[in-house]
Amino acid sequence: MEAPVRLADHDLSGLVTDWLDWAEVATALGVTVASVRTLIREHQLAAAVPTPGVKGAGQRVPALFLVDGETGPEILKGLPGVLTLMHDGGYDDRETIAWLFLDADLPGRPIDALRENRGSEVKRRAQAMAF
Repeated sequence: MEAPVRLADHDLSGLVTDWLDWAEVATALGVTVASVRTLIREHQLAAAVPTPGVKGAGQRVPALFLVDGETGPEILKGLPGVLTLMHDGGYDDRETIAWLFLDADLPGRPIDALRENRGSEVKRRAQAMAF
């Protein structure tokens, strides 16, 4: 019997098609790159290296973490709460991004549920995983 693939071992470049570097996130949100670093550290956003081992590859943020708001791009509603739940449960950014972009029978991927304003379903599943 094959062991299930750990979240940390998923190929993020295969799960997430569009990525933004920190400078692109900063420009979109109208903040500095240092502010993006703070947003990541405080679990308002998550970042990971899509393909580890690639020379010059730095951490990136999935583009789907940003949405068009009334005054321009903003962080996806509900994302910070889910990120905090996952981190409190011991998951790192890479594992959290993998989980959000995998089909977790919600139906569909958790990231899609968040984007469709079905965040409570995602938070319940994240909470269950954390315990």
